[in-house]
Amino acid sequence: MAPLGPFLPLVAVGCSGGSDSLALTRLADRWARARGGSVLALIVEHGLRPESALEAQDLAFALKARGIATRLLPLGLPAGHRLQERARAARRAALLAACAEAGTPHLLLGHHAEDQAETLLFRALRGSRAHGLAGMAPLTLAAEALILRPVLSVPKARLRASLEGWGIPPLEDPSNVNSRFARARLRAVGTAGLDAAPFARRRARHAAAVAHRMALAVRLLPEGCAEILPEALGRDATARQVMAGLLRAVGGGAHAPSERAVAHLLAAGAGTLAGAHWLRGGRWLVREAATGNWAGGFWDGRFRAAPPPEGHEYAPLGADSARFRAATRHLPAAALAALPALRSAGDGKLALVPHLIYGTDRLRFSMNFAPRGGAVTECHLTK
Repeated sequence: MAPLGPFLPLVAVGCSGGSDSLALTRLADRWARARGGSVLALIVEHGLRPESALEAQDLAFALKARGIATRLLPLGLPAGHRLQERARAARRAALLAACAEAGTPHLLLGHHAEDQAETLLFRALRGSRAHGLAGMAPLTLAAEALILRPVLSVPKARLRASLEGWGIPPLEDPSNVNSRFARARLRAVGTAGLDAAPFARRRARHAAAVAHRMALAVRLLPEGCAEILPEALGRDATARQVMAGLLRAVGGGAHAPSERAVAHLLAAGAGTLAGAHWLRGGRWLVREAATGNWAGGFWDGRFRAAPPPEGHEYAPLGADSARFRAATRHLPAAALAALPALRSAGDGKLALVPHLIYGTDRLRFSMNFAPRGGAVTECHLTK
């Protein structure tokens, strides 16, 4: 909890009701109360089992009885392909959105030592390279909150033991032992003997190298593009990591392209990959073709925004960018054309361009560059 410093501890905890997150909720509540702060327990209800809604309500009642504020976050996920991956993404988005709405700047997650070891093995089996094999970070910066995993080095047995005497029995999610899912099969094999500490040190060294190269070679702009100094970026492993993160951020994707594809792009010095276009000369990386789709709080995967107001829709600035060219010489034309704009749903008339401070007073709202894939430095490459 050290990253929180001396500030008033207003923290949210993702509480599924399992022994890990329930123990973290108890420990965080004790920690916050001792410092004059408070905890908000966020209970995500996926809607995948008939009994899950009632379980979530019972958990909320039990926590409230112990003076812990709670909020239920129903997801209503449909069953289907890649269920656990979709559930993780939806859960993270819901937790962060709830933090933003509640004005809680810190989100605690209950990943523990076995989770870290499991993640390392899972990523190794999927072909992750150095950064992916560094495991989960104890601290992650998101647009809505600072994400902390304060029990990442604590064994699951110690967390379960910390629940003794509290009187709230932990819930057991059947999916955790369902052999349909790869992680459940890996969990059944076990991760005993795997020490995650060396991997954590590798993560720290790797993150420092990437951050240093970013500072030397890249300037990310709030308009959703990046200015690059190719000679400072280079073409080595660190350059590939930086470029992969940039491609994910500027292209709006959830995942980075493969290391081989990134290496080819760096060797070419220009080209398109993962929805982004590295312009000739290597100075600018821009969105290849903004689609204007708004989904899950994001427009084209790059900008976090509220739903468009009634009678309006989001769309790229496109050809209307010519009207603003004289005042935006700091941007290449391709980046300007890919900016988000609000248009009338009926005739497509331009109503608002948030980044150019253009529009009517009654349509004021922000659209922040906060890529759905996360920060550039939190990207790992695959083969």
